[in-house]
Amino acid sequence: MPRPIASIAVVGGGFMGGGIAETAAIAGIPVVLRELPEYLDATRQRLEGSLDRAVKRGKHTAAERDSALARITLTSELKDVADSDLVIEAVPEDVELKTSIMKELAGIVADDAVIASNTSSIPIAQLASAVHNPDRVVGLHFFSPVPVMALVEIVRALDTSDETIERAQALAEALGKQAIETKDRSGFIVNFLLIPYLMAAVRMYEDDFATREDIDEGMKLGAGHRMGPLTLCDFIGLDVLHAVCNSLYEEFKRDEYAPPPLMKRMIAAGRLGRKSGRGFYEYATAA
Repeated sequence: MPRPIASIAVVGGGFMGGGIAETAAIAGIPVVLRELPEYLDATRQRLEGSLDRAVKRGKHTAAERDSALARITLTSELKDVADSDLVIEAVPEDVELKTSIMKELAGIVADDAVIASNTSSIPIAQLASAVHNPDRVVGLHFFSPVPVMALVEIVRALDTSDETIERAQALAEALGKQAIETKDRSGFIVNFLLIPYLMAAVRMYEDDFATREDIDEGMKLGAGHRMGPLTLCDFIGLDVLHAVCNSLYEEFKRDEYAPPPLMKRMIAAGRLGRKSGRGFYEYATAA
């Protein structure tokens, strides 16, 4: 029987990485969260703010919040993840950065530790090539915001072992997530289907075919979606979507995955969505 996951580490303390760490800590799992020193304070504030909001909504008690925060060890040193049973990289969606992190992790953690990537589009086999025993590498693609969204995609690369998959499934269950398993190709299940839909909405808006409000209301009321496509683009982040589009287009060379020119210009103008305060819509404050 595979060794259980008693502790995890997360590399990258941004919105996704912090959300993974928060979710694990609430589930009673000790977490080492590594972030660059210049971003550590922001990571701490984001974690505390997220848990404070959860207490105000009645999702957690103040005692549960305090216990969760006590389970999270913040560090700027990558070597501090060494004793973790499973480590998840959640750095920005850049293949060179992710590959370099995977290579470093392989030299730090134990040989039987699982090394996972939270990439939303980069093939896991490509990242696993940097690890000397790639059978322990797996994709764990969480969805934003992690404490709220119930899904995690478990991505099996060519060399991923059955034991690694079992340990990833056990972790997902311990976190209270519904796991779905997918083979290793860019976009996996959800983004393979979602990105063409979102890009079609962006092109429709770019062509002045309909207003942003009517595009979103059409899909909410006509298709039963909780959120319209342009609002969802803002929620995900246009910079993140652009990177995912490029990864999908690189692999499949299909026009429906190519990011529309409007996205490039919006990103250049700093209109990244909710996190920057402005995207397809305007927001009172950056998320």
